[in-house]
Amino acid sequence: MVELLARGRPRKRLLADAGPVSRPAWQACAVGSLLALVALALAWELWLAPARPGGSWLVLKAVPLLAPLFGLLHGRRRTFQWTTFLALAYLAEGVVRAWAEPGPVRRLALAEIVLALALFASAIGAARGARTTGA
Repeated sequence: MVELLARGRPRKRLLADAGPVSRPAWQACAVGSLLALVALALAWELWLAPARPGGSWLVLKAVPLLAPLFGLLHGRRRTFQWTTFLALAYLAEGVVRAWAEPGPVRRLALAEIVLALALFASAIGAARGARTTGA
């Protein structure tokens, strides 16, 4: 797809020019990435690579992720806003553990980084969509 600029030079359309992503799509992505992050935290510390054999108290890191679930499911703008701060904490944990620990823990930490970034980006998108649509 090519557009003409004011000077007559063609320019390729970027993905960002394709139009806005709908708010329900951002919301679904935020809820999905949040649930995937909860599942990863539970599986990581209970079965996949616990800090101690048999599981550890680090499994409790999944509990704060349950706090925004109700608000995200109901599309509350304020919940999307503060969920971005929560996602940054899990992003930081993933970066530290990916840097410091070898083997399968590094792969789990990379998955946590990807999910935290997805949650962060989709929460921002949903919050912005809520503001522009008047919700």
